Amino acid sequence: MTTLMIQGTTSDAGKTTVVAALCRWLARQGVSVAPFKPQNMALNSAVTVDGGEIGRSTALQALACGLEPHSDMNPVLLKPQSDRGAQVILRGRVHGNMDALDYHAYKAQAMASVMAAWQALSESYDVIIAEGAGSPAEINLRANDIANMGFAEAADCPVLLVGDIDRGGVFAQLVGTLDLVSPSEQDRTRGFIINRFRGDKSLLDPGLDWLAERTGKPVLGVLPFLHGLVIDAEDSVGTSGASESGALNVIVPVLPRISNHNDFDPLRLHPGVNLQFIGPDQAIPPADLILLPGSKSTRHDLEWLKQQGWPAAIQKHLRYGGKVFGICGGFQMLGTDVEDSDGLEGEAGRTEGLGLLDMTTRMVAGKQLKDVTGTLAIGPDNAAFNGYEMHNGVTSGPALASPLADLDGKPDGAVSGDGQVAGTYVHGIFDQPEACRAILHWAGLDADTELAGKAVNYQQHRQQQLDRLADLVEDHLDTDWLRNLLGLGKQDASKR
Repeated sequence: MTTLMIQGTTSDAGKTTVVAALCRWLARQGVSVAPFKPQNMALNSAVTVDGGEIGRSTALQALACGLEPHSDMNPVLLKPQSDRGAQVILRGRVHGNMDALDYHAYKAQAMASVMAAWQALSESYDVIIAEGAGSPAEINLRANDIANMGFAEAADCPVLLVGDIDRGGVFAQLVGTLDLVSPSEQDRTRGFIINRFRGDKSLLDPGLDWLAERTGKPVLGVLPFLHGLVIDAEDSVGTSGASESGALNVIVPVLPRISNHNDFDPLRLHPGVNLQFIGPDQAIPPADLILLPGSKSTRHDLEWLKQQGWPAAIQKHLRYGGKVFGICGGFQMLGTDVEDSDGLEGEAGRTEGLGLLDMTTRMVAGKQLKDVTGTLAIGPDNAAFNGYEMHNGVTSGPALASPLADLDGKPDGAVSGDGQVAGTYVHGIFDQPEACRAILHWAGLDADTELAGKAVNYQQHRQQQLDRLADLVEDHLDTDWLRNLLGLGKQDASKR
């Protein structure tokens, strides 16, 4: 077994995509490879084959390997519930809520879960590609580090450092990071990858030569900026894609604790949808459809919606014939109230909902984590879909008598009597083109137009994007050097 760790000079340097690219590149050669992220802080998560949850970015990397995601691939997942506290997930299961200081003290114990998970993966796969978090040079977080060099030292694995040239200052990023880690950590950093380059590489070559001479570390290659790359993000909400004339106008509030916003990636790619994410203090524009996303703290985000003026905007939107659709936490917000008497998602209490569906939600211990299949009750064709549930809430009330979908004989979600408001607990419902088409038709996109038929099969799209990333490795990195580092020997020319 060989482990290679990819660390970054900053958050969003491209660690996730580089790991996904390496995983797919190795898998295409028949190498037994799995991803690993010791610690992740993200509200985008995925259900695992063993009934747990991990960060969605790691689940994407598992897909790159041709594997089902497993909780051992991301043994520590932190899901922020406030600016100072988070829910702690250990090996796929909820461990509890901790504030930042408590978790900092707990990290030495969390390390045991990290190493046990890594050892379990190591017994099943020949190569582990591990991903760091943030930067290894965050001095204030170095004590008991489990996310970056702390893990690399414990696992005694080599490290490659990724720098993002698109944001500027990449040589300072790389040299500065290397200077701020310990001598042993400098030694295990074997080389650099420069990410998101635009332009003529010959103009960069003198800088690469200087970097290698200054640090004694090779630059494995320069990865170009990939235009139009839409793939599951770890945290950042992606920008919208291009839409065509006659597109449906869709808006999504960017909640402070928004979760699984990847639900809307298929809509970003749909030319018949003009998707806009509306952040804090932005004007709420007219739209055909308002989508309420998932939330890690439903009551907190409900209060934020009220402070931002969304309830009045939604009522006006409905008076003019618009549609409202909620997913998971967004679905819970559509009811009359949300109760969390045990403080599972923050401070205990009850919050009045938007009152658009006659139902109430109560937060209970024991998170629902499961993959589901179903058919939609809206639309003429009972469109089939796959997705997953991930929530603590239990919802009840008369509104559920008119469900949105059937999940293997179990009703899910609700549709209002006037047909203007609907919601579901299912994430990923837009991933299948038939279900996406049906919901957009319900929202007002004419099913007979050419635009309606352009819904994206997002599962196929993910695979295409992963192959695109692997092609970058093949074309722009020193693959013989990489294979030698991993103990794999030279690549079979027939698999290039």
